[in-house]
Amino acid sequence: MWFSNAPQLVFINEVSVRDGFQIEPEFIPTGQKIDLIDQLSATGLAKIEITSFVSPKAIPNLRDAEAVARGIRRHPDVTYAALVPNERGCERALTCGMDEINLVMSASETHNLANMRMTCAQSIEQFRGVMQLVQGTALRVSGCIATAFGCPFEGEIAPERVKWAAEQYLGMGMHSITLADTTGMADPRQVGALAAAFHAWFPGVPLTLHFHNTRGMGLSNVLAGLAAGVTSFDASLGGLGGCPFAPGATGNICTEDLVHMLESSGVDTGVDLDRLLGVALGLPALVGHDISGQVVKAGKRTDLHPRPAWLETR
Repeated sequence: MWFSNAPQLVFINEVSVRDGFQIEPEFIPTGQKIDLIDQLSATGLAKIEITSFVSPKAIPNLRDAEAVARGIRRHPDVTYAALVPNERGCERALTCGMDEINLVMSASETHNLANMRMTCAQSIEQFRGVMQLVQGTALRVSGCIATAFGCPFEGEIAPERVKWAAEQYLGMGMHSITLADTTGMADPRQVGALAAAFHAWFPGVPLTLHFHNTRGMGLSNVLAGLAAGVTSFDASLGGLGGCPFAPGATGNICTEDLVHMLESSGVDTGVDLDRLLGVALGLPALVGHDISGQVVKAGKRTDLHPRPAWLETR
């Protein structure tokens, strides 16, 4: 391995169908969502976040959550996840046979108020009700700490605040934690330090990192997480998504670019990159605009081109 502590295998979790589609200007038809998820399921991705069981009034683009969850073909090696905001969302997820639900609270009080319209204490109390509902079921619960690396309103977030939020989640019985760079403020040194601290605070607790590429440091932050021993990363096909409460924020790190970087560096992802690129090629037509992914435009680093014709005459 080309740097110490890097894992031999990492897991890529796809979030475009939820995180990306929820803020697209146009509704993506249900059948096309299902077809995209089925294509993604065949690429070797570890997990796909397929929807959010929120009020249709809050996020109209995901008003077809049940139809999507019930319409996809389940691949046995893929975990199918959904974001839920409250007990009602959890009840809907349970009726659809989800493998995992994600609960989200910001480390920043201000961002939580802007994003969730409630204080962190109110979010935690709401999550307690969700955890009571999942008792005795096979449904796994992941707790996401948004703005873990910085808040556009409050600035730096103290590591102790992130630790406090994770303690609340784990104390309720959540199974794993995601640290999210919701507005693209993280830098590699900070990522390495916080990931190492997390492993020291919570040995053995599964950790996922969720980065945005708002300031062009998304893939660098992945490398910093890898060096700290993180084995699970969220990403979005074509780099879709972004936080609506961060002025100028762009989307998530791009799945196909992430897989290309890791595989080129000798890190196994279990993902069929050629198949994934084939899915990404159809994304602009689906969403009606260009995507930010680079490899789908430039090709893999191993893709060679014919010699210029004029050289053959020399």
